Amino acid sequence: MAYVRYAILAFISVCLIAVALANRGDVTVSLLPAGLMDFVRFPESVNSVTVPLFIVMFAGIILGVLLGFVWEWLREHKHRASAAGHVRENRRLSREVARMRKGPGEDDDVLALLENTGSSR
Repeated sequence: MAYVRYAILAFISVCLIAVALANRGDVTVSLLPAGLMDFVRFPESVNSVTVPLFIVMFAGIILGVLLGFVWEWLREHKHRASAAGHVRENRRLSREVARMRKGPGEDDDVLALLENTGSSR
């Protein structure tokens, strides 16, 4: 099974390398559009950077996956909270059942007192 996993990872790696080699051209990525740069006085070096296209593509994929993970983690908060509540309730009930399974008279002070007073007569 490990060989299948390694084969799939090798295939994905070869595909990513092929995409990177096919998209080596430089592109300019800007922080703000040119019209907005007239109002905000950022230096040109801060506003734009020139990088190969495959870096922009891979960064977009990684950013999308990370945002998806965060979104799902936030969305599933109610399910995790509910599961934690069930775990607490299960532990509480287990302790209660264990306490109830103890032998008679071990924890019942009233019955112990009644048995002691009845034997002294």
